[in-house]
Amino acid sequence: MSDAAVTRFAPSPTGSLHLGNARTALFNFLLARRLGGRFVLRIEDTDLERSAEHFLQQLVDDLRWFGIEWDEGPDVGGPHGPYRQAQRASIYDEYFARLERTGLTYPCFCTPLELDVSRRAQLAAGRPPRYAGTCRNLTQAQRDRKRATGAPPTLRFAVTLGRPVTFDDFVRGPQHFATDDIGDFIVRRADGTAAFFFCNAVDDALMEVTHALRGDDHLSNTPRQILLLEALGLHAPRYGHVALLTGADGAPLSKRHGSVSVLEFRERGFLPEAIANHLFRLGHTSDQDGWLSLPEMAAHFRIDHLGRAPARFDEVQLGHWQKEALARATPSRVEQWLQPLLPAGIDAACRHDFVELVRHNIVLPEDARPWVEVVFGELPRIADEDRNVISEAGPQFFSAAVKAYEVHDADLAALSADVRAATGRKGAGLYAPLRIALTGRRHGPELAPLLKLIPPAVVRRRLETWARPTS
Repeated sequence: MSDAAVTRFAPSPTGSLHLGNARTALFNFLLARRLGGRFVLRIEDTDLERSAEHFLQQLVDDLRWFGIEWDEGPDVGGPHGPYRQAQRASIYDEYFARLERTGLTYPCFCTPLELDVSRRAQLAAGRPPRYAGTCRNLTQAQRDRKRATGAPPTLRFAVTLGRPVTFDDFVRGPQHFATDDIGDFIVRRADGTAAFFFCNAVDDALMEVTHALRGDDHLSNTPRQILLLEALGLHAPRYGHVALLTGADGAPLSKRHGSVSVLEFRERGFLPEAIANHLFRLGHTSDQDGWLSLPEMAAHFRIDHLGRAPARFDEVQLGHWQKEALARATPSRVEQWLQPLLPAGIDAACRHDFVELVRHNIVLPEDARPWVEVVFGELPRIADEDRNVISEAGPQFFSAAVKAYEVHDADLAALSADVRAATGRKGAGLYAPLRIALTGRRHGPELAPLLKLIPPAVVRRRLETWARPTS
């Protein structure tokens, strides 16, 4: 076994990549880079009914969108392949046979209904639910009769009672479990495929994983996997369990909190660097408060900075990092980001000027839609309080503005000077009516460059609308 550190991310392609899993991938990637080791992507697709190729492709796309690259994986290869568990059945069969030779497994014929009844009875009695050992001591004759009924059995690992299982969790510290509380667990399903406990542990050992960093919902799995690897004579990685992500209410992050998948945030227009900067600080305290690139995150990633307390995902805070990402993005990247909202046929110079104007006033592409309408379309209905500002300025004000625009075109300084001279208005009394009439809003990007972008005929029409006396 190599001395180099090896981490892994082992998702199941049964749905879109959840933010919590994205953070797990990010932390393992950063840990590998921090330790100068290797990062492995392994696909746990033994659940054949729920796994799908399009989920796998989306998962790979999302990870690469983040900037996460793997040293070994299903598409890049490596010395420990294949990296899809559905292709490793012969490997698992070898280790199932090894376990069976030791006498540490037995066939289980219990039906799902029987297991559910047993579980409910244990809960009602105030005991933690675990397998009752119903099939553990069946004779060979009894097993043969059950097989004759045609129902394929699962394969269970026989847990030795009366012994402790201990390990040093590199996030949570020393952990202690009693085998009496674990119960015999399934290692091979009735359809012959390997169960999570088994293939996850075996693959970690065979792929020489040194650090298995995962969510604390897997903490109770660890003693089972340690027992398995011990029985097989395989080396266990160091395990670390970080607290799960929660919503603002403290409950595990789920659909009721809004968007939870990376795909949803991508589609809304969040940038990968923004999400990474937010996730980096959820369950990992950083000594760096400011913006970090992925290499900088790796340099500042610390195992002893991983937290045990639940980390709350906050979209408001994500918005802060999104603004930081936009401030650092190149003009061409922001143009590409906004491209779906921009009208076809506008020239490159106009598109560039518009993007540079609005980029500091928006967080997501959809925030730019009103300004696309201001410059390239029609204004929405002006709010009553803003109409009052226009009415208070009066038709004379806008008549002066029309005349000034005819003379000075889009030179806001010269235009406003003429209007000031004609009406005596200044400050907010001068600029607020102009801005509202031209943009439909009191606030937004600077008016001077906006005025240069709006087509002259549109500027005249908007000013002339308010230059006519209302009855």
